[in-house]
Amino acid sequence: MSDRNSKRRRLFVLALVLVLIVTGGVATSFARGRGETGPTRLNMGGGWVTGVYFPLAGAMSRIVHTEMEGISLTVESSGASVVNSNLIRSGDLDLAIVQNDVASYAYAGRNAFDGNRVENMRGLFSLYPEPVQLVARADAGISSPSDLRGKRVAVGPLGSGAEVNALQVLEAAGLSESDLAAAERLDAGEAADYLRDGRIDAAFFTVAIGAAVISDLAVSQNIRIVPITGSYADRLKAMEDFYASVTIPANTYTNVPEAQTVAVVSIVVGQASLSDSLVYDFITAVFDNINVIHSAHASGRMVTLDTALDGMPIPLHPGAERFFSEKGMR
Repeated sequence: MSDRNSKRRRLFVLALVLVLIVTGGVATSFARGRGETGPTRLNMGGGWVTGVYFPLAGAMSRIVHTEMEGISLTVESSGASVVNSNLIRSGDLDLAIVQNDVASYAYAGRNAFDGNRVENMRGLFSLYPEPVQLVARADAGISSPSDLRGKRVAVGPLGSGAEVNALQVLEAAGLSESDLAAAERLDAGEAADYLRDGRIDAAFFTVAIGAAVISDLAVSQNIRIVPITGSYADRLKAMEDFYASVTIPANTYTNVPEAQTVAVVSIVVGQASLSDSLVYDFITAVFDNINVIHSAHASGRMVTLDTALDGMPIPLHPGAERFFSEKGMR
């Protein structure tokens, strides 16, 4: 091959590479919508596989796949609220589901986030109430939070919203971890197994009413939902204004009577750096296809546009502000 032909070939290859780079960049830009740059591959923290966050996050991923051209949303199993908040801060998650109490602490830099404020977290929308469900073996002699003294208790995984709530309930009862015979950091599935096997006496679950992990346990083990009411609820509400009283109806779990407890609210949060149009389009897609959320889990049926701002403790993302302003909700 002559030097001239070789030079022409190199120039052609270089030109082709430049065309691919430019058109690839244009395709990426248009895929995001509105011609904006940024990631098209998003990831979302969805909590425990055995919980409610994971299937609801999965439903959102399916909605993104079918309704948002050029955008993908991968759901990751994670350690729930505190972990998800820290992963938002570090930039390792684009979106996450967290409890509103933990989001409040994260944004303000309080409690577990002292010195590590999650300033880049913004609210997108609220999902459903999450009762603090203190589940005890029926034969454990636990009828109030004060009865946890000297008992073996699962207080939730390290860095979870359940752990935060459990420690606050202990405080409201005038107790600390040192007053327990054992404080186990277990995920929901492990806590249920430990209760079933008699290795612990009680466990805290901050999950939706009817959560499968408790429903399945109640089928094979006699349990009770320990009431968190009266002075206990009053102290918790005085400690933090995001707690609200809620009733768990009788027979939500096999042979378990009605119980009063307190609840927080699960919310969807995202990186402040996400484009306004992407967030607006994402929220629009979710509420235009809310039937997908409703069919993903029984708790999904509690997700509605009317309650989409309930318990939101942090500033909304501008894309969310636009969406809810257009709905007359801001």
